[in-house]
Amino acid sequence: MTAVDKITTRSVTPTLQSGGIDLHVGSRIRLRRTQLGLSQEKLGEALGITFQQIQKYERGANRVGASRLYHIASILDVPISFFFDDMGSGRQTFSHTPSHPAMEVADQRPPFNKAQQSAACTGSEDQALLSRKETLELVRAYYRIPQPALRKKILDLITSMSDETSAE
Repeated sequence: MTAVDKITTRSVTPTLQSGGIDLHVGSRIRLRRTQLGLSQEKLGEALGITFQQIQKYERGANRVGASRLYHIASILDVPISFFFDDMGSGRQTFSHTPSHPAMEVADQRPPFNKAQQSAACTGSEDQALLSRKETLELVRAYYRIPQPALRKKILDLITSMSDETSAE
């Protein structure tokens, strides 16, 4: 067997199907990019890649590596966890082969961060809110304010106003 044959016929161990995760991460990249009013081209320039690559990430056609996701999070001014929000516990999100050893271990242990899971917001309500034109305009205007201290004061003001409204 030649070296080429070994490469083309190597055995592949069964892995978790992550297409749904890639699609979710891509949709969150697109959501945040549009919230900030960035084009795919501008985000690509900031990352040193083409806008076509950004399109592939957003569609879930290409997987975003850890270091690239870190840079995207920095540019989009969000924590890395933002890209995984609204995914639930993760156990229902992707399909797997039941006999895969990793899933046997995962099915036997209690969920990690169980307390945070119960306090999580409902994803569909948040998605609907974030996709409204009014929300996008507000977020864009907010990030156009150059002084971080002033932005914080505005956020505090809006938060206090919404707290008063919900208390009444």
